[in-house]
Amino acid sequence: MTERNFLTKTLTDTVLSRRSFLKWSAALGGTAAMAGGLNLGLKTVEKAAAESEGIWISLPCWHLGCGGYCVNFGLLKDGIVVKQKADDTRPDSPDNPLRKGCLRGRAQRTHVFGADRLKYPMKRKHWEPGGGDKELRGRDEWVRISWEEALDLVASELKRIKVTYGNQAILNGSGLMSAYGGYRERWGNNSEGNMPLAREKMAGTDNMTHAFMGGGIIGPPDRFSYRDSKLIVLWGENPAWSAQGTPMYNYQQAHKAGAKFIFVTPELNPSAVALDAEWIPVRPSTDAALLLGMAYYMIVNNLQDQEFLDKYTIGFDAEHMPAGANPKDNFKDYVLGTYDGVPKTPEWASEICGTDSEMIRQFALEIATTKPMIFQSSLAPSRTHRSEQFAMAHFTVGWMTGNVGLPGAAVCASSFKSFGGMHLIFGGGTGEPSLPNPLFKGGGLWGGYAFGNPFDTEFVGVAYEEVWDAILNNEVTAGVRGKIPCDIRLWYGITAGGNHINQTSGTVKAVKAFRKLDFIVECDIVLSNKSKYADIVLPGTTPWEEFGFVKQLADKDSFLISPQVISPLFEAKDVPWIETELAKRLDLDPNAIHPFSPQQRFFNKIAGTIVFTGAGMEPLVTITEDDIKEWGVDGNSQQGRISIQDLLDQGGYTVQRSPGDIYSIIANLPPQMYRADPVANPAKTESGKLEIYCKELARYLTAFGFDTSLPLAGYRPPVEGIEDTYKDWGNKIKGDYPLQLFTPHYIRRAHSSFNNVPYLRRAFPQEFMMNVIDAKERGIKTGDTVLVTSRHGKVLRRADVSEFIIPGAVLLGEGSWFEFDEETGIDKGGCTNTLSGARPCGQGMEPFNSCNVQVEKWTGEPLEPDYKWPQRIPLKEA
Repeated sequence: MTERNFLTKTLTDTVLSRRSFLKWSAALGGTAAMAGGLNLGLKTVEKAAAESEGIWISLPCWHLGCGGYCVNFGLLKDGIVVKQKADDTRPDSPDNPLRKGCLRGRAQRTHVFGADRLKYPMKRKHWEPGGGDKELRGRDEWVRISWEEALDLVASELKRIKVTYGNQAILNGSGLMSAYGGYRERWGNNSEGNMPLAREKMAGTDNMTHAFMGGGIIGPPDRFSYRDSKLIVLWGENPAWSAQGTPMYNYQQAHKAGAKFIFVTPELNPSAVALDAEWIPVRPSTDAALLLGMAYYMIVNNLQDQEFLDKYTIGFDAEHMPAGANPKDNFKDYVLGTYDGVPKTPEWASEICGTDSEMIRQFALEIATTKPMIFQSSLAPSRTHRSEQFAMAHFTVGWMTGNVGLPGAAVCASSFKSFGGMHLIFGGGTGEPSLPNPLFKGGGLWGGYAFGNPFDTEFVGVAYEEVWDAILNNEVTAGVRGKIPCDIRLWYGITAGGNHINQTSGTVKAVKAFRKLDFIVECDIVLSNKSKYADIVLPGTTPWEEFGFVKQLADKDSFLISPQVISPLFEAKDVPWIETELAKRLDLDPNAIHPFSPQQRFFNKIAGTIVFTGAGMEPLVTITEDDIKEWGVDGNSQQGRISIQDLLDQGGYTVQRSPGDIYSIIANLPPQMYRADPVANPAKTESGKLEIYCKELARYLTAFGFDTSLPLAGYRPPVEGIEDTYKDWGNKIKGDYPLQLFTPHYIRRAHSSFNNVPYLRRAFPQEFMMNVIDAKERGIKTGDTVLVTSRHGKVLRRADVSEFIIPGAVLLGEGSWFEFDEETGIDKGGCTNTLSGARPCGQGMEPFNSCNVQVEKWTGEPLEPDYKWPQRIPLKEA
């Protein structure tokens, strides 16, 4: 049987036979104690599964840290995925490319069927209500317990904490915790940096507009528009590592069409090489200074598009300042140094950013004289301390070129996940209620993240970057209220996804914080760092084991769907089941939280999926009364573009595209309409114009309470910027931490996901990159083990000495799991957050890329490659 028939396979014979399950589980148990147990386990699985022909079934990726959301197909034999392949369901073309999964996506079956999968509920051996021996968290033994006991213990601790300390003592939550009285919500931004609020206040682009509706005036244009551009500047981007699928392919089409590429990064990365790009090297955290030097050259040579600035912006010069603002506070006079006596010349900028002053002039000349141009930034430069300076400078200098509202032009900020344009397909929801957190009053969503309104006096939350200090010091920054007391006792980690202790800055401090809490519960599929330090660990399911996965792709043209691929492995359960069982024990009505069956939730997602027609939205899927009966669900028949069975057989649906089609025209309309008539189509800002001088942005950023902010693009040295690498900046005397660390998304992982896969570890060994000049000073060569020390922690890594990184900067890919030596405090796993300190700034964001380090050759035992390390298997007797 080779056809892909979803309904039959999902509801009947995709489940593991008991014979195959026993063979497979015995194989994993028998090899669990061996470093090579994963590979041996998979070989045994494949041998056992070879008895049946199997079927190919769609396996879209589910990992948020990549953004490609590509298509994979898996060969399902007797309930086990034994092979994977790329999408081959239709012809491939530049206009409608296949979404071929990358090496990470191809590792998903290893991720799901690995020997290190969590099999049973567990508790820490020395745990007892209130924490027990808390210092043993992260190094204690594990004891297998039943689901009944695990759920009883979790519910008991939730009740105890609520009665004794109140709901504010519970950190993190979900609909269940909202129904239980609320929880202290983590807010802020650990991905987009200080970009979201800058987009909103400077150009009026809110999160919904930016993510789904074409990005407003400053969103990236539709992917076809890149082919019309003469010059594409990509600031801080490396899609070949961070998003290996369609985004890089689309850039290649623009390159073939004749566009020149310029990359502005601390390292000459593979994306720049693949696109034959010019490289502008820049030190981490200094991008704003580089942009100000470019602005100076443009102004003194009258290269700015003054007509555009006068008509469409406010704040560039004294004649165009907003009402009530001091005319002297304009951007032009700041850059020229008219009042502060410091002209922001290319030489001034070069001293800070490390870019040659002549290169700065040539770069400024090229962007000022090239139309159409796309001036695009990733989010990496805005993940630095005081990075609102970069966001404001990027938009301001881009607007100085006038490349707004023209075909093939844009001034924009883009995540690594996607190009611009509109989402043409919107997946439906589960239909279940969305229960608001009653304690997060005044909170909301900005830029895709939860934020507390800094002017509100009631919301209960804590910024991501401040969470460890809040736990340890019992106080939290609360906007205009300043520091207020808090008492966090319980970490609720049952919600899906995340590896918080590993992926939030300051992991040394995080371990101390976790060892202070009364109780920690986590749901996980492997023993990642978030579950390693918990008291109770619940084995969760992957989307392959759940009843239906629905996702629209990052390129916005496609919609993917995957049925339940396999039955839940061992005793794994999904989050709705866990929370339903907890609700019963907490005396809550489970139907008020999760009222629908898995089949009903999946059906609702499919039935609610809509597709853009060019004039409005319509249902994507045709559903008949027979479909509803066959599924055994409640629903209504409807007419769409594709039958439910065809959708499931194909694994998804793609809107066919072509250059200049209606979708591209509509997606590119907002900036074109604004340029055509800014009075009739004003920006959604306080002034109705693009705000170079933006007092609202400064007001909000200052009110958050972590730092003050200027209302225009200026430069103040960030904490742990280039200036902090010196003991004496003026006399250029280096200090104790003379190098700048930056931490890009790494090719072997999607954030921290897949870090446990041995063959990805072998292919991409988490090396520490440094320049040949810096290495020679320290007697370091490629392959040497080095000790990297910051103000916050220490890591061991193997060195990769290169000419393709700016001197003074060093690189380590983010997401690797930390592995602390408890005696020395050294992390041999190479987690970047061991080195980066928790220093909240701006809108509660995390300045991952502002970190100073020292590097020395390690004189101890050389670090063994981590693909040789044994996997974390907590219950070896399983």
